[in-house]
Amino acid sequence: MNEETSAPEESGHVLFWLTCAGLATALWAIFLFVPTEKTEGAVQRIMYFHIPSAWLAFFAFFIVFVSSILFLWKKDREWDIYAQSSAEIGVVFCSLVLITGPIWAKPIWGAWWVWDARLTSTLILWLIYVAYLMLRGHVESGSARARYAAVVGIAGFLDIPLIHFSVLWWRTFHPKPKIISAEGLGTGMDTTMLVTLLLSLGAFTLLYFLLLGQRIEIEKTKDEIDHLKKERLYSH
Repeated sequence: MNEETSAPEESGHVLFWLTCAGLATALWAIFLFVPTEKTEGAVQRIMYFHIPSAWLAFFAFFIVFVSSILFLWKKDREWDIYAQSSAEIGVVFCSLVLITGPIWAKPIWGAWWVWDARLTSTLILWLIYVAYLMLRGHVESGSARARYAAVVGIAGFLDIPLIHFSVLWWRTFHPKPKIISAEGLGTGMDTTMLVTLLLSLGAFTLLYFLLLGQRIEIEKTKDEIDHLKKERLYSH
């Protein structure tokens, strides 16, 4: 039993320290390595938090999307746990997008918020997954709650392609993609800026998987406790 539990614990410790090292390296690169952008100034450094937060929010909701489909197909509680855990983390990252975006926009656009296609569709995405979590919190636990949540989780993901292509389909305030574009990977970006952005993205990705592993373990522990309570209740 101890041998079975030691391996996940060790991998969790390794991931924790990798995440700490990744975040420390990213912060060093953001504030000390990369030069200040000439046009936007110091406020442009928010980009190294804003873009990784957006990518990880999309990735987290993609995991919700896939896990929800697999739950509806296999009816396995494990996939419902993955979907719930990733949705919670996705909402956190999406909240960071909506916080860092206006802070970056105010000095550049002269306004905290504009009803731009990308901004509006991102806000809708956040509202969908907040509603997803509210649904899980207000509907009694069981297969019905998991099914309802799975449907919302799948439908909500359909907003992400709209967010991605909105700057290409419509005229918007938001700049067009710089990392992945028709011209190539990172074309038009200074090398130090691209390296810093990739370091930040890597650190945020490690943080996502660290939080996901912790959240899954918490949910599984709750299931075990509920199971033991029911066993004790019926034994009497």
